[in-house]
Amino acid sequence: MGILDRFTSIVKANINELLDKAEDPEKMVDQYLREMTESLAEVREATAGVMAEERRCKKLVDENRAEMEKYEELARKALAAGNEADARVFLAKKQELAGRSEGLVVAFEGAKANADKMRQMHDKLVADIEELNARKAAIKAKAAVAKTQSKVNEMTSASDRAEGARSAFDRMEAKADEMLDRANAVAELSEKPADPTEDLAKKYAEAGATAAVDDDLARLKKEMGLE
Repeated sequence: MGILDRFTSIVKANINELLDKAEDPEKMVDQYLREMTESLAEVREATAGVMAEERRCKKLVDENRAEMEKYEELARKALAAGNEADARVFLAKKQELAGRSEGLVVAFEGAKANADKMRQMHDKLVADIEELNARKAAIKAKAAVAKTQSKVNEMTSASDRAEGARSAFDRMEAKADEMLDRANAVAELSEKPADPTEDLAKKYAEAGATAAVDDDLARLKKEMGLE
């Protein structure tokens, strides 16, 4: 079970327990915050892993680009020395690297999108915990007042007691709805786009390798005035 799936299950379990124990929301507030804090630790660890993958993919893109530039420069030097055969070898290598470039860029973009979503999910969970911590005292105070009011209601007529119980249930249900809305919002951040494959890019890169080398060679010769 994924982090977000497990976190959502925890929240739903809390809601059911909260409704079953509507007379004691003070304990449920503390329990809910403890479980959110535990989930935050897992989300933070997972986010760090996804960000590391983003950095790894970026490094591969940068290294591939640097290699392409290196072989183009070698081709220029070979042409300047009058060795067209060597220039063709260097340009062929550059084209091979160019064929990998699109796949590497796509992989990096996917990794970056995943990292962005994880960062958003982490930041939202942190903000939710901070908000709930700030509201905890007020929630407990209201719950205490509700308990006192319930005791007063027990001394009134049966209809008054029933009305008080229904009012308390409505308050707990509203709190449960709010918790579920927050959980669903966090769960939406977990959707990850599938990384596109590199097969199509490789197909076209291999098919056009020879033509690309000829075009690149002609361009270099023209730039260097060797035609």
